[in-house]
Amino acid sequence: MHHESLPEAVPGDNVGFNVKNVSVKDIKRGNVCGESKNDPPKQAESFLAQVIIMNHPGQIHPGYSPVLDCHTAHIACKFSEFLKKIDRRTGKDIEENPKSLKSGDSCIAKVVPSKSMCVETFKDYPPLGRFAVRDMKQTVAVGVIKEVTKVNVAGKQTKAASKKK
Repeated sequence: MHHESLPEAVPGDNVGFNVKNVSVKDIKRGNVCGESKNDPPKQAESFLAQVIIMNHPGQIHPGYSPVLDCHTAHIACKFSEFLKKIDRRTGKDIEENPKSLKSGDSCIAKVVPSKSMCVETFKDYPPLGRFAVRDMKQTVAVGVIKEVTKVNVAGKQTKAASKKK
């Protein structure tokens, strides 16, 4: 279990490794590593998520800013708009652009992180595509990410990525 050598790691595996010229002190909570040649991880500008409100005492309106726990990240995010209210079981649309949601409701919402955050769609990378919404020291909702709008940052390209082209 601990300190075993593995020939291959798959998404969801918890592994430890060293990277040249990167100190342990440079790595922070919520950091994601990936392959620079094939779909490198990028910061999310916003994302669409299917959210199920489980345990909230009042109503939730657009502009609500709870803390999202997604993989190892723990970041405040704003629900900027509710696109549609949907049936939890069938997934059919109930109402377009609802003004508010209460416990038991499910919706498709546009979520905007307050700080840099790396997320992916649940379909492509399940560990990076599910989250819990925490507020008042309890989990008030859970969700899965359907679509991500990523920030295009012109960063330093690795030698391996430039060789691929």
